[in-house]
Amino acid sequence: MINNVVLVGRLTKDPDLRYTANGAAVATFTLAVNRNFTNQSGDREADFINCVIWRKPAETLANYARKGTLLGVTGRIQTRNYENQQGQRVYVTEVVAENFQLLESRSANEQRQQGGTNTNGGGGFNNNYGGASQQNSFNQNQPSQNSGMPSFDRDTSDPFGSDASTIDISDDDLPF
Repeated sequence: MINNVVLVGRLTKDPDLRYTANGAAVATFTLAVNRNFTNQSGDREADFINCVIWRKPAETLANYARKGTLLGVTGRIQTRNYENQQGQRVYVTEVVAENFQLLESRSANEQRQQGGTNTNGGGGFNNNYGGASQQNSFNQNQPSQNSGMPSFDRDTSDPFGSDASTIDISDDDLPF
């Protein structure tokens, strides 16, 4: 059987982090996911999907995601039921998130929350997820010392050449 869910949406409020009696972290959150079409008045509607995430990813989500954060979630749909205080059976359907991805940089998230304008062309994804660009350079032209495999030694040359200007990096530019 297949039970896979992939969602991209914004958090409707800060994740609610709690711990079970055994000490396992669990975070609940609601994701607002836009529909692909507009209604008769031309407005885009959204679905509000309840999600739950467990253990270390729950703690990470609670630490880094806030209301309005653009989030990608993968997981599965799960149903459960319980009896409430009035003795009625209550059925709950939710997404059990197995993994998540923050889909915008911290600076873009903070700017949006402060009422700033979106600098990525409006409403789309900001492909600069971590803020700073990463560049991996592999030196594959040198002969390898074991069984014909390429050498993955880091290129230690100065990437800025003879330019003596300083580089200004803020905490918002760092991906961690």
